[in-house]
Order: sequence, then structure tokens, then C-alpha cells
Amino acid sequence: MSETRSDGELLRAAADGDRRAFEELYRRYAPWLTARLRGRCADAGVVDDVVQETFLAIWRGKARYHEDGDVAGWLWRIGSRRLIDALRGDGARGRLRQTLARLRHRDEASAEERVLAGVEHGDLAGALVRLSPELRAVLQATVIDGLTTREAAVLLGIPPGTVKTRAMRARKQLREALA
Repeated sequence: MSETRSDGELLRAAADGDRRAFEELYRRYAPWLTARLRGRCADAGVVDDVVQETFLAIWRGKARYHEDGDVAGWLWRIGSRRLIDALRGDGARGRLRQTLARLRHRDEASAEERVLAGVEHGDLAGALVRLSPELRAVLQATVIDGLTTREAAVLLGIPPGTVKTRAMRARKQLREALA
């Protein structure tokens, strides 16, 4: 019987060039990462490319795990950032359409939807630039990337309560700037 290695052991072995450890890590997490990213992007081809790029970064040593957190959270940070980079190629209008499409199923318009629906003639870019980098990062994670508060907290390395507070402040400032 073979012994099941921990995620940390697999990552260390993969970093040392152990192909079997890398393959086991891929089998454990690629389906999960793919499912999570497909919840953020409808284009399966883009998602598949992002998953491959995420694991290639690990294999090539461009992404280093420092054993200071959850392996799934670490992989999610890498994958979600690569997805963001891939989506940036679609332009702001494409991201806006995706965000609005996700929100359409709701009966009542959310604060984000009201703001995003009114940006066609407003100066959203200017309003976003005027936000602090911390507030912009929270909006990007929660509105554009569609992360939950907990996921955004892991991605940004801050407590969930801080994510909620910053999101509330960012929304308030955007409403004021776009009113």
C-alpha cells in the first residue's frame, strides 16, 4: 500500500522536480480549480488555459509556496490572478458584461448592478482611480472576480471583516462619485 502524502509534502517534492508528486498534486486540485474558475468565467477554453498556466508556474518554480497557509487558497490566488490577467485582454466592456450577466438572475438590482448599469455614460474609470488601492483591490476581488468575502480575504491576505468594511466604503465612494 502506498502512503498518501500531504499537500505540503507534494509541493516540496514537486519543487524538487518529483514528477509523480506534481502529477498527484494536479490530480488533487486541477478539477477543483477548474470548477471554481468556471464559476468566474464562462469560456471553458480560457479556464483550461489558466489551470494549465497555474500548474506550469508551480512546476517551473515561478510560484513558491511558503507553507504559511492553505494549499487550496494558495492555488486559488495563483489561478484567480491568472484568470484576471486573461480576462483583462477582453477589455473592460467584456468584464462589465460578464458581471452584469451574473447579476441578472436576481429580482432586485444590487448596489453593484446599479453602479455598473450607470457607468456607460459615467466616469467609472475616474471614480475607480480615485479609490485607494486597498478599496480597488477589494472591489476587483468581490465584484469583478465574483469572489465571496472569505475567498477575497484569502486572496488579499486580510480578515473577512476588513473585506466587508472596505467593500462598503468603496461602494459608498463610488455611489457618491457617480451620482
